[in-house]
Amino acid sequence: MNIIGEHTDYNNGFVLPTAIDKKIRFKFKKNGSLTACKVYSTNFTVGFEIDLTKVEVSKNEWENYILGVIFEIQQIRKGLKGFDCVLESNIPIGSGISSSAALECGLAFGLNELFDLGLSTQTIVELSQRAEHNFVGTKCGIMDQFASVMSKKDHVILLDCQSLEYQYVPIEIEPYKILLLNTNVSHSLASSEYNTRRSECEKGVEIIKEKYPEVTSLRDVSLCKLHKLKNKMSSKVYDRCLYVVEEKERVLNSVEALKNNRLKELGDLMYHTHEGLQHLYEV
Repeated sequence: MNIIGEHTDYNNGFVLPTAIDKKIRFKFKKNGSLTACKVYSTNFTVGFEIDLTKVEVSKNEWENYILGVIFEIQQIRKGLKGFDCVLESNIPIGSGISSSAALECGLAFGLNELFDLGLSTQTIVELSQRAEHNFVGTKCGIMDQFASVMSKKDHVILLDCQSLEYQYVPIEIEPYKILLLNTNVSHSLASSEYNTRRSECEKGVEIIKEKYPEVTSLRDVSLCKLHKLKNKMSSKVYDRCLYVVEEKERVLNSVEALKNNRLKELGDLMYHTHEGLQHLYEV
């Protein structure tokens, strides 16, 4: 889950996520083959076979999370051989808590251990993101994968999505609690408006670059710069950019509020984020 910093990761901003207590459990074994693999999901009671010499995009979307990770590992390491994998999940699928990132990172972590590939945790994060870009088709940011691999108990992660520098921030909010509620409304990032929002932000950056060539993402944009170019943008693109620029500051202010036990201020910032998501970003 992400406390604050929504839709800022693919704009090179800051986010404040942490992992929760839901898991995908993987069981791996080498099967003695050089190239034949079998993957089985107990949740869906379905499996499929993989030939490591022909890893290609599948028509079945869930298979692409697996295939994408295998493909990305093959681009940077030799050593993968035939394996069997059984996976079981208690993460609600399509509920917005990054079951796909958990699937990608868990698979990469397991294969790294099974075949002693020597992949660092950051490499696992990055290749899992590429798998989602290249095989699934969702141009996601890196937050979900990073939180899945790097989280620490009783802390949130202040992650700079531009440099990937991060720090752990204790989350001490007693007597309050954060409730994460499953609305049972399912969504699919790849087939939803997610990629559209990303392209709208990129359009805004293109317009801003004409006057400010040093700008490479909305991370580099101040409210002052954005206001000056409001008339150059459609109202929709402007609203998207305005939300992201404001959200960047809210994340940093939230970290200071957490560190100094200013919980009322943190709550106010979260409400402002939700207002922006509803009215400016139209989530």
